[in-house]
Amino acid sequence: MKLSIGDYVLLYHTMNKKWLIKLDEEKKMHTHLGIIDLSSLIGLEYGMTIDTTLHKKIYLIEPTIYDFIMKSQRNTQIVYPKDLGYIAIRCGIKNGSKVLEIGTGSAALTTFLASIVKPNGHIFSFDINPDFMKIAKKNLVKAKMEEYVTMTQQDIRQGFNLDDEFDAAIVDLGDPWTAVEVAYNALKGSGAFLAICPTMNQAEKTSVSLKNNHFTDIECIEILIRNIEAREGMTRPSMRMIGHTTYLIFARKIFPFNLNDNGESN
Repeated sequence: MKLSIGDYVLLYHTMNKKWLIKLDEEKKMHTHLGIIDLSSLIGLEYGMTIDTTLHKKIYLIEPTIYDFIMKSQRNTQIVYPKDLGYIAIRCGIKNGSKVLEIGTGSAALTTFLASIVKPNGHIFSFDINPDFMKIAKKNLVKAKMEEYVTMTQQDIRQGFNLDDEFDAAIVDLGDPWTAVEVAYNALKGSGAFLAICPTMNQAEKTSVSLKNNHFTDIECIEILIRNIEAREGMTRPSMRMIGHTTYLIFARKIFPFNLNDNGESN
């Protein structure tokens, strides 16, 4: 595929020196590695190599959802890629899933979930901060995920009018335990719940609330990741690693009673 105006491309030099840019025939990008004339990229293909004015090699990489998330504009802490995959598989989120998100933030998680549920599913995301919503919208548009997300500026804990049942409910608030009840009411039977809890006291309060609101299969985990410096004859773990980012609390909705054929409890 040949690059054209408006396409996004990851300009890659090294792991620590890469830029996600939108092609514009009028712009030049100034870096410490030299100047890159963006108009010169038009008509090239992903995977090709260019030289800066200082003769540094830059590789043209097609950006993935990972790149859009890590290079997204943000005013809030994001959910990092090391947590995203486990969230999707633990909650059973897939194409066609209908997901309720309470707390949009910068839409890093929203963007990832939209890429999973499309084209037949949808994310309904709620946040009370208009500034966060504006940034979230920009990030979704950049990743071309906006059509799979409906954003609403509202404190959903005060009630909402969505009639359909959700496959999963994701809570990313400073006090996630306060959204457990509304999540329960929105979920289908055995629907998945996830709360993102940066601190242990948040995790503890949320776990107690889940137990008191008819959830089961409650699991609290933390995911760590360590890079390996793989070099011939010198392979070893990196001296630095991505440690704690958040605790993840998962649960499944159950009914406190069974219904008979007439829809009455027994």
